[in-house]
Amino acid sequence: MGFDQARANRIFLPDTYAEGVPYDLFRELRAEAPVCWVEEPAVGDWPAGPGYWAVLRHADVKHVLRSPEDFSSHLGATQIRDPDTPADLAFARTMMLNQDPPDHSRLRRAVAAAFTPRALHELTVTVEQRAAELVAGIRPLGEADFVPIAADLPVWTLARILGVPEQDRRLLVDWSNRVIGYQDPDYARSSTADPSGLTDLGRAALARRPAVLTAPDGRPVNPRSRTALADMLGYAHALAEQPPPGTIVARMREAGLTATEFETMFFLFAVAGNETLRNGLPGGLYSLLTHADQYDRLSRRPDLIPSAVEELLRFWPPVLEFRRTATRDVVLAGRPIRSGDKVVVHHASANRDESVFPDPDRLDITRTPNDHVSFGFGPHFCVGARLARIQMSALIRRIVADLPGLELASDAPPKRLVSNFQNGLKDLCVRWR
Repeated sequence: MGFDQARANRIFLPDTYAEGVPYDLFRELRAEAPVCWVEEPAVGDWPAGPGYWAVLRHADVKHVLRSPEDFSSHLGATQIRDPDTPADLAFARTMMLNQDPPDHSRLRRAVAAAFTPRALHELTVTVEQRAAELVAGIRPLGEADFVPIAADLPVWTLARILGVPEQDRRLLVDWSNRVIGYQDPDYARSSTADPSGLTDLGRAALARRPAVLTAPDGRPVNPRSRTALADMLGYAHALAEQPPPGTIVARMREAGLTATEFETMFFLFAVAGNETLRNGLPGGLYSLLTHADQYDRLSRRPDLIPSAVEELLRFWPPVLEFRRTATRDVVLAGRPIRSGDKVVVHHASANRDESVFPDPDRLDITRTPNDHVSFGFGPHFCVGARLARIQMSALIRRIVADLPGLELASDAPPKRLVSNFQNGLKDLCVRWR
């Protein structure tokens, strides 16, 4: 029986993930063709792409991620979909996420001070306080949708780090929805911020928001282009005129970044710093609640929270994949890859690789070692990984302590985000005693 190309193409289609991450398909492909060609058919209004090599085994994923000399983040940026124009690609290439060493290292150093042990210790105290407030606020209700509650913590934390005023926090949610959730019709044109409650900076940003996101040829405008991000970038520059001391925005100014580097760095924090936890927290809780033995064990043993967080990140990776571009002709897992080919590492598949994780489809909050790749690997290992763990730990600790008898409020599965990039839930109704 020959290779079924149509079956492999399913791992690209956003609608596939609306039904759930295709772990069974990943398992079959790891055994049959661990590096396989995947076509990019047109999706809705989005045009077809040239296709890419999908990398599915844990060892191969780590090899690609630690080898920027062969698999570049810079050449074609890190999203599967190619930027629409040379100008869009040039803009994307200035982002730290889309740089290779040594330029990546220079930009990373510019923000590293925000994540020193001392800075993280101070943030831990405020994050734990915020987590306690969030859970205390819903405790009397007996039932709630957990998704907006989970979203509040990373957005609140991010606003403090960036120096975004409280009144403007909702803008961060809208920006993330539009950039990360653009494949989902519920998120693609997100505009939930009430202008009357925003600061003058916020209202000025809304005035810059593009009214039309369709190019003259009828194609959608890339949500990661400078055109689509006009409101966010305008806000960033206005905030930087008088940045609150000690914030990342202030540090970026002090580091002497170019105007475009500053824009893309703000973009990176405003979106990536929000979306990973916003998806990881609901997904982690859903994983626990659908494995009652593990949730009960964690409720009795809160000392297991650190290992539980690692297992939840493995079991429900917030980021499904990232793209690289081959810098030269190479061979990977026996497959000849040509210079310029797209190479996409699938974190979700690597995290279920049975050669690394015994019984990988089982949630085990005591699993150790736990060499998941949910925060990446190599030069691009997530700079905010420690802060993400702090936030997950703080909110899970308060949930298991303060919401007794927590369970799903409906037998119907929660609605999933339509995305081949982010592993998200759009609702998660829970109840407690």
